[in-house]
Amino acid sequence: MHQPTPRPDPSGPPFSAPAARRLRAGLGMGPEHVAHGMRVLYGLPHVTPGLVVAWERGTAHPTGPELTALAGVLWCSPGDLIGRPRTLREHRVARGLAPQDVARAIGMEPRAYLRAEETDTWRGTDRQTAALAEALGLALPDLVAVTGRDGELAELLRSAVTTRWQAYVRPVAKVVPLDRPVLEGVLRRLHRDYQGRMAATLGWGGGSGDSSDSGRAFLDRIAEHFWAAAEGRAAETGNAGG
Repeated sequence: MHQPTPRPDPSGPPFSAPAARRLRAGLGMGPEHVAHGMRVLYGLPHVTPGLVVAWERGTAHPTGPELTALAGVLWCSPGDLIGRPRTLREHRVARGLAPQDVARAIGMEPRAYLRAEETDTWRGTDRQTAALAEALGLALPDLVAVTGRDGELAELLRSAVTTRWQAYVRPVAKVVPLDRPVLEGVLRRLHRDYQGRMAATLGWGGGSGDSSDSGRAFLDRIAEHFWAAAEGRAAETGNAGG
């Protein structure tokens, strides 16, 4: 009987087909063994060797429950089978947690938490946000992204480097809870880098087009520059403190 070709599920977690294939091969298992384990141990009767092969080829993606079962059969965590998480839901799946577990850990009604996942809109309190970061093991860049404040941060940073950075220490601190000395050092550096880039390109013959392109490229990646500088500054501060 002809079966329709499985297709990737764009709403599923960011599945890593090479990781799944590598882990299975490392255990000396065939697709039929994986499928059998998922059917018998996890009650997923629809999983066939063909579906496992489709996952490993990237022509289909496992759903959340399928990913959890696959991880169990391959003796790994769900996080070992997915790419870099981007959304709140993807971070939760990577940690192998149920929505109710996260909601309980952060002191939020399960329905409200699920709504945050479904809409990619975070409305938690500061305390709940801090608890969310701890429950999901979120680094600061990931926390800012999943709470939907990355766009706000980028706008603040663009303003900081193009005007007076000192005026933006407090607003940026409300988005990114870094120590003030670290944050001040980062904003000072980004401001210096941007202004130096603009001055240098103007000095190479007064080409406003060159300076505009260089400055625009810097501003387009301002968040990346910020996180890289913050990591470096925190390391320097830590070493100095030690």
